[in-house]
Amino acid sequence: MATNVVMPQMGESIAEGTIVRWIKKVGDTVDRDEPLFEISTDKVDAEIPSPGAGVLSEIKVKEGETVPVNSVVAVIGGSAVAAAAAMADKPAVAAAAAMADKPTAAETKASEMPESAAGQPEASPAVAAVAAKADEPAVHTGVPSKDDLRRQKSSPLVRRIAREHNVDIQQINGTGISGRVTKNDILGYIESGGSASAAAPAKPAPPAGAHVPAYKPGERVEIVPMTIMRKKIAEHMVLSAHTSPHVYSVYEVNFGQLAKLRDKKKAEYERAGSKLTYTGLVAKVVVDALRAFPVFNASVDGQNIVYKKDINLGIAVALDQGLLVPVIRNADEKNLLGLSRAIDDLATRARSKKLNPEEVQGGTFTITNPGVFGAVYGLPLINQPQVAILGMGGIEKRAVVVDDAIAIRPTCHISLGYDHRLIDGADAGRFLAYIKERLERFEEAWM
Repeated sequence: MATNVVMPQMGESIAEGTIVRWIKKVGDTVDRDEPLFEISTDKVDAEIPSPGAGVLSEIKVKEGETVPVNSVVAVIGGSAVAAAAAMADKPAVAAAAAMADKPTAAETKASEMPESAAGQPEASPAVAAVAAKADEPAVHTGVPSKDDLRRQKSSPLVRRIAREHNVDIQQINGTGISGRVTKNDILGYIESGGSASAAAPAKPAPPAGAHVPAYKPGERVEIVPMTIMRKKIAEHMVLSAHTSPHVYSVYEVNFGQLAKLRDKKKAEYERAGSKLTYTGLVAKVVVDALRAFPVFNASVDGQNIVYKKDINLGIAVALDQGLLVPVIRNADEKNLLGLSRAIDDLATRARSKKLNPEEVQGGTFTITNPGVFGAVYGLPLINQPQVAILGMGGIEKRAVVVDDAIAIRPTCHISLGYDHRLIDGADAGRFLAYIKERLERFEEAWM
């Protein structure tokens, strides 16, 4: 019996994924839960396990192609006979390749389904009936056209941007699959001055000729396409810069007390199967600060403030090909040992592409550490839809004043980037002062 392999739903805000690499090829035997292919989304790169055992008899989506979630990307048959038959039918393979750049009927119908239906692993009979009639002309007055439906069938992220900028998505010509409006589409529309309301005008279009070419004709260059992850990071950072007015504050913190406690306790933590790092110590204090200052554990939704009841702490992890931010859920329920174990585990699995999709979603505040690369401090962009991000600079011995005397202590510059729509400088000052004070007098009892 054949088993369809589908593009998985990688979170409620993700509507499509890109096949980066096929780990198996047609004719290969696969076991259930064995890695089958690698995908990339704007949330995570992940190896996707096989949903069943058998032989990979057909690959429907080539490497580099982007398809909606729940699209069939491959078929697993029960024996090598099916694979041999699929490979023998070369005209069919050629025809499939010729159609690779066109959305299939199934993809078109999936894109026209309501959002809640498209996000389910299997359509109900009622949804299937709606999809079966998707190509029939509307007979009722006021029913949107198929083009309108395609534009409306955008991701929650795109719809949120449209709501915040008072933009009617139906005014935008989408370049995504089946005419979907992508993040690039709506950001480009806003940047060009498009808006549905004079009361909330978008930025004016740049003057003609303002674009500066990346290179001149005849210039010696090498042009390399961005990886999928690099493109997604670029989109997310542009979105953040467009969404939040960023302001920064930087404090210098004496890590002398932390250094003493770390030297005293690190062997004990290693015996418990964890590493005691400065990142873990800072994370413990940040969690306490988020409890004390809940506005930093919030989001902006139009003209409303959404206070998050759970503290889900994101820890940025640098990879060779980009950056991921795995999330420690309910971080306030963990002691320092639990936080240290979680940070080590998530970082290890992020680098080996073993994270689950839900482990990179739902963060409410992020810590990043550019100091590991030698930076004195960093000014990171906010990880939307959060409202603040903490950066750790390099830890170096410096001359400081202790009890009116000059002493040499390990110090660190911590920076806070925050969304000025919600957070003022005074708020940031109180938040950072709280963190500084607790880091400088960190007590063994807090460990």
